[in-house]
Amino acid sequence: MLLVDPEKKLSFTRTIQNGDLVIVYEKHDSMKAVKVSESSVLQNRFGMFKHSDWIGKPFGSKVFSNKGGFVHLLAPTPELWTLVLSHRTQILYIADISLVIMYLEVVPGCVVLESGTGSGSLTTSLARAVAPTGHVFTFDFHEQRAASAREDFEKTGISSYVTVGVRDIQGQGFPEEHVGSVDAVFLDLPQPWLAIPSAAKMLRQDGVLCSFSPCIEQVQRSCETLRSNFTDIRTFEILLRTYEVRQGKLDSFDGDKGISTGSRPGKRKQPSSDRSSLQGDNGGILAPALPVMAKPCSEAKGHTGYLTFARLK
Repeated sequence: MLLVDPEKKLSFTRTIQNGDLVIVYEKHDSMKAVKVSESSVLQNRFGMFKHSDWIGKPFGSKVFSNKGGFVHLLAPTPELWTLVLSHRTQILYIADISLVIMYLEVVPGCVVLESGTGSGSLTTSLARAVAPTGHVFTFDFHEQRAASAREDFEKTGISSYVTVGVRDIQGQGFPEEHVGSVDAVFLDLPQPWLAIPSAAKMLRQDGVLCSFSPCIEQVQRSCETLRSNFTDIRTFEILLRTYEVRQGKLDSFDGDKGISTGSRPGKRKQPSSDRSSLQGDNGGILAPALPVMAKPCSEAKGHTGYLTFARLK
């Protein structure tokens, strides 16, 4: 994920090498993670792609198949990894992750505790945020899930920034070795209020905690527990609405007869008396440009969960 060169410096500009993980971008809703092996090939509807042709090319390259089809080879950023990873649990997506990292005030050099690890979607973004001098300690009570997460972190190149532990944080709390040394704590647990007292001991003065919960009842009980040691308690719900923007005629959006193109109702647009702007280089008249229109995408994502933030008193 965080591409590391031989000098251990973070880099997204180096070329693709044998053994690298790349994101093969076919189209906006079709991507897959592929480990480059010189003797392997990738076959899809666009044809056959030899991995040996990828080696030495920079990330972002457009490569062609034996049939003339093409794909793009992208660097495995946390944003793309979130879209292609194996779902062992329900994951956090980009909108929630962005708010978490901002409100937890995670910057390079921070130490972050996370429970539970799950599929590692948030962990990957946290690792990039704390690198190159910080560290993420993430815990999951499920041993096989923790082992799978370790394998993913090795594959994506962030294992030097992440330590995965097997521990029941709700029952046992965080390890005592982290007391008073942590900048931020993230909880994704069924009963987060059980882990809040332990999290408070781990945080440095003015440290921030975040709890992700799908149900408002969990939020209410967590907030009751937070009031004893935390201040500035806030809860957010992100409802992401994506728009489709394109150039074309009004009727090109199927079923959207009510879209406004920007002119005032009841006013007829007056023809421009200045025709020079429509003249081409050879003096001919050019057709006016088609309007650019936007409409909400029909498949809007709904509720994912509630994010509760609090600062240690």
